[in-house]
Amino acid sequence: MPGIIGSVKSLRQSATISTIVMPLVLLFSALSSVQGLSQKPDKRAEKAMAGPRATSLRQTPLYVSPDTTSQKVDRIQEGRELIVAESSGPWVRVFANTDIEEVDERDAPVSGWMQSKGIVQETTPNGDLILMGEAASLEILAEDARGPRNAGQSARLLYRRLVEFYPTSPLAAEAAWRAADIRWQFEKEDVSKRPSAKEREAYMREQLYEDEMKKIEKTWPHTRQADLAAFAMIDNKLCGDWQGQEKCPEKESQFFEKYADEHPDGPRTAQALYQAVYRQAVLSDMYSADNSDKKAESARNRAKELAQRLQAKFPASDYTARAAALVYKLEQGVAVYGSDRD
Repeated sequence: MPGIIGSVKSLRQSATISTIVMPLVLLFSALSSVQGLSQKPDKRAEKAMAGPRATSLRQTPLYVSPDTTSQKVDRIQEGRELIVAESSGPWVRVFANTDIEEVDERDAPVSGWMQSKGIVQETTPNGDLILMGEAASLEILAEDARGPRNAGQSARLLYRRLVEFYPTSPLAAEAAWRAADIRWQFEKEDVSKRPSAKEREAYMREQLYEDEMKKIEKTWPHTRQADLAAFAMIDNKLCGDWQGQEKCPEKESQFFEKYADEHPDGPRTAQALYQAVYRQAVLSDMYSADNSDKKAESARNRAKELAQRLQAKFPASDYTARAAALVYKLEQGVAVYGSDRD
């Protein structure tokens, strides 16, 4: 799906018509107008609009005129990018852009009237806080099976609007991360259902879209959000199925150790160290099964070293306790991988 967090663009048209052909054009326009009286309004916007950017906190109909009894043109989703052209009492005329990643590809940019309640413009006081709050609420609803069907996607759109409208907001980095993470999780779930997800080599399956994660690292370097983005992108390097091969946990342990070295105080550092401990424990079992006793012992020692590092740096973390349990199993000769061997 194309598209990264970017600015809402105003579309404009211009035309120059020779005075020689003007009468023909006017005649054609008159005939077209008469014909159009018996046709439904075109959903596509004939003319782009210029004005403040905005978005809606609720799904709301778009009408041909500022009247709820007039014909509906479309239905605007929460978080969709809007440009306000004019206001009339409790109504605003808007141009609703279409990002094909955000809106069904069958939908085209549309213009029309909608009720102004629930609309946040880029000039709205505390607009960044309002968008963050509504997006966070929808994200919580997305985790509830009884929640709105598109709650997760709507949350993502609202986070994106926050970044676009208020790029210097102290909430922008977190909103950018949450928007990217929602997309990442959607894609990750989709990829996991495909046959290629079981391929051993990472390059043999579809890669998750990294551009938004990389932009977070570039725009907000050395931040919590950049650390989170870097950890998420490890997903694209992991094996789909180890298939009993030492190569996979060997490489993956290196990825997680490298992350922990580069992000020593990150929000995912304890998790990365635990993942490395687990893979060293797995390697110990794999090497033992292959009668490679020296390699097995080396892997056990590495697991212990990483577990001690966890204990020293993150003594209160669950990951530290889990790593200690793995080390205890190794010392007791309890299999961590391939437990059916016991």
